[in-house]
Amino acid sequence: MVMKVIIIIPAFNEADNLPGLLMDIRQKCPHYDVIVINDCSTDKTEEVCINFSVNHINLPVNLGIGGAVQCGYKYAYYNGYDIAVQVDGDRQHDPLFIRLLVEKLQEGNNLCIGSRFIIKNYFCSSKTRRCGIIILSVLIRVFSKHIITDPTSGFRACDRKAMEYFTEYYPQDYPEPETIVALLKNKFAVTEVPVIMNERQEGKSSITKIKSIYYMLKVSLAIIISSFSRR
Repeated sequence: MVMKVIIIIPAFNEADNLPGLLMDIRQKCPHYDVIVINDCSTDKTEEVCINFSVNHINLPVNLGIGGAVQCGYKYAYYNGYDIAVQVDGDRQHDPLFIRLLVEKLQEGNNLCIGSRFIIKNYFCSSKTRRCGIIILSVLIRVFSKHIITDPTSGFRACDRKAMEYFTEYYPQDYPEPETIVALLKNKFAVTEVPVIMNERQEGKSSITKIKSIYYMLKVSLAIIISSFSRR
């Protein structure tokens, strides 16, 4: 059976990165549909989508990464897609590896994460962020008994069962580690595949040093709470 796959691209002010990403996707994943979730960008993100004739949703207010991604999952679920692949708009995620994510789902997994830490590659983020990722990985292992090497990775794919769950529940801020814990707690099958990630091509990350501290505290607490909640 041919799987119906869509690539979700959450984008906030990524007009400089989107053209290259969209061309890359067309070359490497020509048979997959694409939806750009324009999170109330103030640059020419919408104009890029129009010029590339790519399907897009313009959010009337800025929802943040969680709200934008959940919007994409709702679109995918209610339009009958079998698999939804999340790819960041900053070109850190290479569409070449989408095939590996999809294959893991076809083996029976509900969520597959692209991990930059299973094998060594060219870009593994800053030392500070790597330390934070290790802490989150330890927390997830303690509370869920599963080893996830790259819990902050936004390069991921999910099946319809996980999509349905995400239409009802998806954290707003820095959602990736929290959603992993929630899925594992609810007996979803979560796995990883090795990928190579690139540095952001244009623009700056929204996560500053101060936000990184907030990120670690917020996500760590969220993981602990999620482990004991009934959701």
